[in-house]
Amino acid sequence: MKECTFGKLYIVPTPVGNLEDMTFRAIRILKEVDVILAEDTRTSSVLLRHYQIENKLVSHHKFNEHKTVGGIVDRLKCGENIALISDAGTPAISDPGFLLSRACVEEGIVVECLPGATAFVPALVDSGLPNDKFCFEGFLPQKKGRQTRLKELEEEERTVIIYESPFRLVKTLGQLMEIMGTERKVSVSREISKVHEETVRGTLKDVKEHFEHHEPKGEIVMVLGGKEKKGKVNKCTDDEDDE
Repeated sequence: MKECTFGKLYIVPTPVGNLEDMTFRAIRILKEVDVILAEDTRTSSVLLRHYQIENKLVSHHKFNEHKTVGGIVDRLKCGENIALISDAGTPAISDPGFLLSRACVEEGIVVECLPGATAFVPALVDSGLPNDKFCFEGFLPQKKGRQTRLKELEEEERTVIIYESPFRLVKTLGQLMEIMGTERKVSVSREISKVHEETVRGTLKDVKEHFEHHEPKGEIVMVLGGKEKKGKVNKCTDDEDDE
């Protein structure tokens, strides 16, 4: 029996808003693979039609990925090249993708992630907060463990990136104020790369008040300033002249 040659799994980022943010390479890969795994086939169909990509779409989302990973790995083992996309941004970044990527690595299947759109990068750069070191938190726990995690983040000295729903934004800003105080710096970006893109910067108190009067809509990325380090006294190490 002829042995199968393993195919390759491509992780393909898609625009978080503006369709022009799609790369030439991403378009080519999506046209060449045998099948495209999509978080929501209806949402992804809009993007594929825009770029005249006619490949078959198969549903792969957080509610079915535990069941579908095995079958996808089998297809890759038999030579199919498969692309994974999410509704927006890079798969596996607060989206489905990790389970499949891990399974492929464990089975010796090549995984290739293309560079491309990820919402937190422009939000971080636009924030004006330190970005040489940062912590990606993603979505906070909704109930169990939420307060504990917020208290842990209060001690984080690096800039912290948090994804949040527009419906919970004001509440979350209030919770952060209760733990970190009103003056902690924060930047909130929404609708990145879309027509109504907006970034609001200031203290937790100022930004909370803004969104209490201006209802937040769209995808939200919060960039929270880290805890300020306690000042250190620099001692001179040079020997003083005796003269």
